[in-house]
Amino acid sequence: MFGTYQHSTLRIEVDATAGQISNSLTQAEQLQRWLWPQQLSATGPLTVGKRFESRLGLIVIQHRVEALTPQSICLLLSGGIDGFHAWHWGDGWVQSRLEGVSLLPLNLSQTLGLLRLRQFLVGSPAGAGLAQS
Repeated sequence: MFGTYQHSTLRIEVDATAGQISNSLTQAEQLQRWLWPQQLSATGPLTVGKRFESRLGLIVIQHRVEALTPQSICLLLSGGIDGFHAWHWGDGWVQSRLEGVSLLPLNLSQTLGLLRLRQFLVGSPAGAGLAQS
């Protein structure tokens, strides 16, 4: 894989329950709604071992669900990003940790994704409540 090693952890507050956040991150149809314009090949609930791909134009990323708990999911990534994406959540918050080698600007795409998720969950203006480490 060509590119630069990148890592980023972002956490946002959302006016949503852990169950609502979980559904948005572990149900393929819900993922597709807030990840638009990315296209997902997955359907139904995500389960450990499930493989799917996401596409945005010519960029294709393979995903494999490595771990899944009631409050977290970890995806191994290959293709456009070689690394992993881990999500953790609870009532009122969601955290995303993304690490990998890629030519893509991972922090920017991660930030935009979290803001789209937040807007999907609560319909609030983008940008409020974002914390980065």
